[in-house]
Amino acid sequence: MKKLLTLLALMPMTVFAEGLDSANTSWILTSTALVLFMTLPGLALFYGGLVRTKNILSVLMQCFAIAGIVSILWLVAGYSIAFAEGNAYFGDLSKFMLAGVTEDSLSGDIPESLFALFQMTFAIITPALIIGGFAERMKFSAVLLFSAIWLIVVYAPITHWVWGGGWLGEMGLLDFAGGTVVHITAGVAALVAAIVIGPRNGFPSKPMPPHNMTMTITGAAMLWVGWFGFNGGSALAANGDAAMAMLVTHISAAAGAMTWMFYEWVKYGKPTALGAVTGMVAGLGTITPASGFVGPAGGLA
Repeated sequence: MKKLLTLLALMPMTVFAEGLDSANTSWILTSTALVLFMTLPGLALFYGGLVRTKNILSVLMQCFAIAGIVSILWLVAGYSIAFAEGNAYFGDLSKFMLAGVTEDSLSGDIPESLFALFQMTFAIITPALIIGGFAERMKFSAVLLFSAIWLIVVYAPITHWVWGGGWLGEMGLLDFAGGTVVHITAGVAALVAAIVIGPRNGFPSKPMPPHNMTMTITGAAMLWVGWFGFNGGSALAANGDAAMAMLVTHISAAAGAMTWMFYEWVKYGKPTALGAVTGMVAGLGTITPASGFVGPAGGLA
């Protein structure tokens, strides 16, 4: 009788567990932490070491504040615009304030709350990447305002186009982990910002070397590690796709670092730390959209 009562008590949990995959959930939980780790402190340290000493705190604060404001906006409307039902261009507001996201709601075979959080970490790092385009040249308040507007007007709709059932996804665009959603959007925004704002006062006639390469290399190392969650986690499962994505991600990072290092060695007679980490980041960014579709040789190429 006691066994029967125990079985009856566990039945609701069993029904929920049939749709929930614990292994996949555990992996995406880990990946979510890794992707946030890429921004805080990875990207913050990477950019912080590249600017002049007087501006390091402002860059660190910008990354920190962007994480805060993007998190709130993602809760309010960003997630809904990106992933709710809608048309080919925008999700509707049925997920406003994460409406309907409960302990029991699922996205595939992982909790929807976890999926929303995982995607939030992508939304955080993307505007943070743009900081490199206007570092040392934009007021803190302007950075926050720009990041907030850009998230709602640019990032969330394009995420819907590619991953939320929008027109680019329907056309067959393949973007495994964010080459379009993250890197193209951030890259174009950073380029436009750099052109509009212009160079730093005195540049390039006045030398402005990175003030702390140790900090930059530390941040780059964190980015390398965190990228396993960025690309591997985009499989949304603990399976062979995630494992292969991690493998090709690592190979591409190594290939990028070595290529840039040997190029400097040949051209300038010695490699530089900045060149090596720049090549590494280039390799990681390049493989991101293809990481779930190519094999090890593709990562090297």
